[in-house]
Amino acid sequence: MMGKEESTGNWHRDLVERLAGDALVERRRARRWGIFFKLLTFAYLLVVLLLLLPKDWSGQAIGTKAHTALVELDGVIAKDSQASADSVVTGLRNAFEDAGTRAVVLRINSPGGSPVQSSDIHKEILRLRAKYPDIPLYAVVSDICASGGYFVASAADEIFVNESSIIGSIGVLMNGFGFVDAMDELGVERRLLTAGTHKGILDPFSPLSEFDREHAARLLDDLHGAFIDAVKVGRGDRLKGEDQELFNGLYWSGAEGITLGLADRIGSTGYVAREIVGEEEIVDFTAKADPFERLAHRFGAAIGEGIAHVIGISGLIQFR
Repeated sequence: MMGKEESTGNWHRDLVERLAGDALVERRRARRWGIFFKLLTFAYLLVVLLLLLPKDWSGQAIGTKAHTALVELDGVIAKDSQASADSVVTGLRNAFEDAGTRAVVLRINSPGGSPVQSSDIHKEILRLRAKYPDIPLYAVVSDICASGGYFVASAADEIFVNESSIIGSIGVLMNGFGFVDAMDELGVERRLLTAGTHKGILDPFSPLSEFDREHAARLLDDLHGAFIDAVKVGRGDRLKGEDQELFNGLYWSGAEGITLGLADRIGSTGYVAREIVGEEEIVDFTAKADPFERLAHRFGAAIGEGIAHVIGISGLIQFR
């Protein structure tokens, strides 16, 4: 009888031990799978981060091997954009300061933008050319080099275009909307309180007075005059057309731009490096934004800026 009871107890104990062992094995297996998936997630995030990071962390060449330096000016020229003065100037300074640079190519694909940002880039190009007289700077136009983009290009030693590039648009623009009639139809009362007689100038919900129009016109004329002067200094005797033709805000194809003296020759970045500079190796010095900053700007501030631009209430003056 005791043997039978002992046998029954051993059976229960074996079952408990077996269940405990299976549970331990299952826990270890779950831990191993957990570690595997964590490593897989980490690897995925690492790959995404590497794809977002610029190819060249430093923006400078390694060593002193002779090369053609490249700096990109791509997009609307604005304070918080990749084509801001801070970004473009940083790339230009790094390019000129590198011991292996034989020439700098500023590749432009921009419809224009902020007069201040464009002017800052223009002035820095002139300063760098004076500081490094043996290093020429060539502007190479991609799809478009208009308005503020051309303001920048006019500071280059030479401007190269494609036959189908768009170039010119030497003018200044201020746009917006007026909602006065719509407010009257809706019965909406505008309550604008200001300290200063003209503090509410160009308010889109108030009638446009003749004073407002004339004041804005004088401001635009002043900025346009500075733009024209910069182009005349940069291009000099190469300009072929009359002022009324060149500086009225129109734009032309790259081929016609050469005829008018707004550009010099047909040529791409590779052509300039190979045939003009004589250094076919191209090193990109374009300043790259931090990937997390790019994402934040793209999904955050850029949305608000885009809405303001679309509805025309930003009130910005632009070389566009």
